[in-house]
Amino acid sequence: DVQLVESGGGLVQEGGSLRLSCTTSGFSFDAYNLAWFRRAPGDDYDRVACINANSRSTYVEDSVKGRFTISRDKAKNTLSLQMDLLKSEDTSMYYCAAVKSSHRFSYCRGRLDDYDYRGQGTQVTVSS
Repeated sequence: DVQLVESGGGLVQEGGSLRLSCTTSGFSFDAYNLAWFRRAPGDDYDRVACINANSRSTYVEDSVKGRFTISRDKAKNTLSLQMDLLKSEDTSMYYCAAVKSSHRFSYCRGRLDDYDYRGQGTQVTVSS
């Protein structure tokens, strides 16, 4: 079975840091592009960051650029999101997602529905 399990969320003060992890299994990790999305209560899912299958390309949204870093570890089949200088507006449930790499499509798709697999999420709360 395919599994994506997020961890590392929690409560942190503004200016603090958290590192999210997404442990995956059940699919060919090296063949998939990966992404982080987030959703605040009442909002839609927003893309946060993406990384392609061979780790040569990454993308982060302007709202988190310079503060968040996405990475992946093929030895551990794990996706990570290092979040620094956290702001109250970063408070959300964070989800990891995976989509099969294809030359026909961008590695960094904007809608969570365009991904093949997703996790259940981990809550990040930033207090002001």
